[in-house]
Amino acid sequence: MKKIILFTLLVGLLVMAGCSSEEQGTWQKIEKEGKLVVGMSADYKPFEYHDKDDNIVGFDVDVLKEIAKKLNLELELKDTAWDGIIPGLQSSKYDLIMSAMTITEDRKKAVNFSDSYFNAGQIIAVSESNDSIKNVEDLKGKTVGVQLGTTADIEASKMEGVEVKRYEKIPQAFIELNNGRVDAVAADLPVVAKYTLDHSGVKIVGEPFTTENFGIAMRKADTELLEKINTALADLKADGTYDEIYNKWFK
Repeated sequence: MKKIILFTLLVGLLVMAGCSSEEQGTWQKIEKEGKLVVGMSADYKPFEYHDKDDNIVGFDVDVLKEIAKKLNLELELKDTAWDGIIPGLQSSKYDLIMSAMTITEDRKKAVNFSDSYFNAGQIIAVSESNDSIKNVEDLKGKTVGVQLGTTADIEASKMEGVEVKRYEKIPQAFIELNNGRVDAVAADLPVVAKYTLDHSGVKIVGEPFTTENFGIAMRKADTELLEKINTALADLKADGTYDEIYNKWFK
């Protein structure tokens, strides 16, 4: 009986020691090497994508650069296929993931998430010359184009005094906006942001009117790294740097 108890205690101590070592190990390794290695799937404009010179750029990249600066670290980006991005983190191919990843309960079983750094909910787009619609409250009495069956369709249908026009594909709604047949288009913020980057004459107005939060993913054991990332994110928001980056990509 004593041997069993002793063995159990030894196993417990080894597990605790292993966890403690892993918790401290990642951040200590990063500090020692002076480099933060980040996995991302660089095919999701405007968050992370390859520019014409094959550099990885985007909103997430700009935020990461500022986080690295706050932590006095160099930044290394590893372009990784989306379907293998969490397994790559678990096998220590990089220190964390920042890749427009939605915080979900299922993913939280496998990784820890930072505080939310982006709400990718539904957003409104209008013609560049439109100054009468500044937010979702201004849609009353207006006509809004949406993709049939989407969250935007469901949410716009709940709005009092709003006429909803539904289209099979979201580009059709933007064509109707350009032709003056609808006053606004409602869709996922990333979809609208990409359209405004690729096409002139359209702008984003207001803030997202639904919630779909993005977070930075880390291994469960890396609690010290999580704390460092959350502190850096909070500092970026407090000193106005985050707003500057947001306005660069989404205003």
